[in-house]
Amino acid sequence: MTVAITDPEIQVKEYKDSDFKIEWYSGTGAGGQNRNKVLNSCRITHIPSGIISTAQTRSRPSSLMIAKNSLIEKIKSADKIQQMSETSLNRKSQVGSGMRGDKIRTYRFQDDVVKDHISGKSASVNKVLKGFFDLMW
Repeated sequence: MTVAITDPEIQVKEYKDSDFKIEWYSGTGAGGQNRNKVLNSCRITHIPSGIISTAQTRSRPSSLMIAKNSLIEKIKSADKIQQMSETSLNRKSQVGSGMRGDKIRTYRFQDDVVKDHISGKSASVNKVLKGFFDLMW
């Protein structure tokens, strides 16, 4: 049996306004003259990660709100994926193959023997379970 110890703590990040770059542009598609001349469409970039989100609506505030919410969701998703890969890497480094070579000690209760595979010493299971671990070193 192998056991891995991981830290499941999820960190919530706060975003500063200076982390975002906001650009305004005119929309594309149907809508006529107003759509083509008014800068209501928003492109927002998260500078540290380079993730971009856009929104095209009839008003600037709603475009900004939609683009920013979309961008924050993309950033959270990317952070979650990165954190999961780090946790997976940490878990893989802790857990061995589960084969014989990974064992530190073998407890054979039917034979009343504890075998330490690092030091090569053996002792009685009952003595070791009573706290006499110095028999193993």
